[in-house]
Amino acid sequence: MPVDLSTLNSPQREAVLHEAGPLVVFAGAGSGKTRVIVHRVAHLVERHRVPPWRICAVTFTNKAAQEMRERLEAIVPGAGRELVVGTFHATCARWLRRFARRDGRGRIDLSPDFTIYDDADQKAMIQRVLKALSLDDKKIAPRTISGHLDRAKNELLDLSTMDLPPTPDAPHIRAVLLEYERRMKAAGALDFGDLIAWMVRALEADPILRSELAGRIQHLLVDEFQDTNHAQLRLVRALGSVHRNVCVVGDDDQSIYRWRGADRRNILDFRQHYPDAHVVKLEQNYRSSQRILRVAHAVISRNRDREPKELWTENPVGAPIRAVQVEDERAEAQLVVDGARAARSEHGTYGALAIFYRVHAQSRVIEEALRAAKIPYRLVGGVRFYDRAEIKDLLAYLRVLANPEDDVSLLRIANVPTRGLGKTTLDRLMDAAAARGTGVWSAMKEAAAQKPSGPVGQFVALIERLAAEAALPLGDLAERVLAESGYQKALENEDTPESDARLENLAELVGAMRAFEDEDQGPDESPEGEVPAAQSVLTRFLESVTLAPEDRTDPDHDPKDVLTLMSVHASKGLEFPRVIVCGMEEGLFPLRGNDPLADPDELEEERRLAYVAFTRAEQELSVVWAQQRYVFGQVRFGARSRFVDDFAPGDVQWVGLRGAARASGFGGREAFAERFGARGLGAHEERVVERPVVPFRAPAPATPPPTSETWVDRSEGDGDGFGPGSRVRHASFGVGRIVRVDPSGSVPKATVRFGIGEKTVALRFLEPL
Repeated sequence: MPVDLSTLNSPQREAVLHEAGPLVVFAGAGSGKTRVIVHRVAHLVERHRVPPWRICAVTFTNKAAQEMRERLEAIVPGAGRELVVGTFHATCARWLRRFARRDGRGRIDLSPDFTIYDDADQKAMIQRVLKALSLDDKKIAPRTISGHLDRAKNELLDLSTMDLPPTPDAPHIRAVLLEYERRMKAAGALDFGDLIAWMVRALEADPILRSELAGRIQHLLVDEFQDTNHAQLRLVRALGSVHRNVCVVGDDDQSIYRWRGADRRNILDFRQHYPDAHVVKLEQNYRSSQRILRVAHAVISRNRDREPKELWTENPVGAPIRAVQVEDERAEAQLVVDGARAARSEHGTYGALAIFYRVHAQSRVIEEALRAAKIPYRLVGGVRFYDRAEIKDLLAYLRVLANPEDDVSLLRIANVPTRGLGKTTLDRLMDAAAARGTGVWSAMKEAAAQKPSGPVGQFVALIERLAAEAALPLGDLAERVLAESGYQKALENEDTPESDARLENLAELVGAMRAFEDEDQGPDESPEGEVPAAQSVLTRFLESVTLAPEDRTDPDHDPKDVLTLMSVHASKGLEFPRVIVCGMEEGLFPLRGNDPLADPDELEEERRLAYVAFTRAEQELSVVWAQQRYVFGQVRFGARSRFVDDFAPGDVQWVGLRGAARASGFGGREAFAERFGARGLGAHEERVVERPVVPFRAPAPATPPPTSETWVDRSEGDGDGFGPGSRVRHASFGVGRIVRVDPSGSVPKATVRFGIGEKTVALRFLEPL
């Protein structure tokens, strides 16, 4: 039965009906790209009889992969289950296990039972290496090492020869990088970057493997192609090397992850790699009002290096964009409270409104105001469920049962709960392992053989006893681990509200394990009947947790009835009826220094960020800037963002601090007008010339929100101007990059790597670039 294409517009149908050969789809915000991808897959299956398992769709989030599978299943029953769809990392992990060494017959020199290290595990391994090499982690920060590792793997560089900053620490950094790799191999572990790098190198080095795997893929579709890095680009080219039926979908105007290694040139230069590529542009927007699209285009169209396109819509013109000037960050926070109440009044839910900011430091005052007003909210960027200590402890036990050579997990739980394996004992075991060139587990077994009744012997016996029961149902195995390890008893003996909460979290994890096993469909067997390397349900569960952790929100609140606070980076891919973008001030958004010629590429990235922020709004958009703001330990006097000046006067309602005219505020609420007053202002008229001098004031203590009011999105990134990795300028030391930030104490400080080395300076002496 032909797939119904009547709901698609002309460019969408053109993309769906393209039969063979390379295809690039420039899909503007809200233009229905997911619908196009799903209908394209459905059309290939129904019209061209392409087996679903010969179609590979690659996404950037597990949520997107699941949505694609479900929507395809609704159109072509049965196809969704067979479609090969997943993130780059999950897809590569699956293939690595399938083609890994099996009794010498595998094509990739890797154990199929390898462990996947997340960011926390990677940090723990780096800290071990620094300690083993007698290096100070305050001088060479683990984050510095992880940054070099990410760059090497994203760009497929050789750690032994890759360029490093010409500093006195460069030889030590290279030694850490090489020792990290050696220990990862000994532990049978791969980090996130390894998953893609290993797969690319295997495909490029082995033409037989490349022909076998790429030959299975008759059609390759890649979503969010503007966010791919160099390694991902080479993976796509290798996988499309046989049939060349490569369809990439993305929008260079929404490329906002350059700091993660993403290269928007990948989509802009797609036609250079594939000169015969067919190009389709999706420019009709189904999400936002005409005014919202006009102001978004006014900002993004000033970027020089972009694919020409302009979104349009048949939606109503919509309400004017509210450009609001307030006195300070506390007035801004109260404005958010008023906006939340208005959204609840008119839409019936707080969830209709989202608050965006450029840097996370802006959220503190807003959170305080929301808590005082008893408005529930979810904050993107807190401690997620799978990062809680008790959850990582239980997962570490299970990972050791699956792979006892996993040193990071082994050392995490060796003395948890306390069992006499203190720091001195563990240091001796690590030294012994290093001397013999083995893992810690081997050193433990040797020590246990010499003294079975000692703490090491008892721990080894515990792990071996639990490993013998690893075939139990997942939930039963987890309960056995908690009981026999003494972990559950230790929490029960604490008898505190905190320990009770930890026990509840562990119970939820056990429940999640039982649900996983109920839904697990077994090993990833290929349609040709090939059975991959033996992989237990435990290994599959641990992989799913590492690659696809689920977010949690407060069960006491309807998840649709909570206000959302997030950075602009975290907002990508989402949409809300109403959006307020806070901190629209020069130096904050765009986040850069005073020199407009400092880095044109960074300014263009800031414009893309603003474009993403504005196009999340469906019906109403407000931008807010403050006369003065206490941020990063100092009072700043703010001029409105140049992006606001790009707005056409006819699309904006200007709201200022003084004047006799009364503004309707948010949703017609009189409270806003009564609090601030308003006046009509021209788009380019200078506003509020006088800037009151205020005494320096210490920052209020940052009180973290209650756990029950926090929701975490893994996609959150480090977009802060004063976050690790950010470029800053110091009057004496010049330009440098932040290594770490210490917000504690009366004077917030940062450790910055300048050309002359690392220096620790107060934030107030740094200027963001």
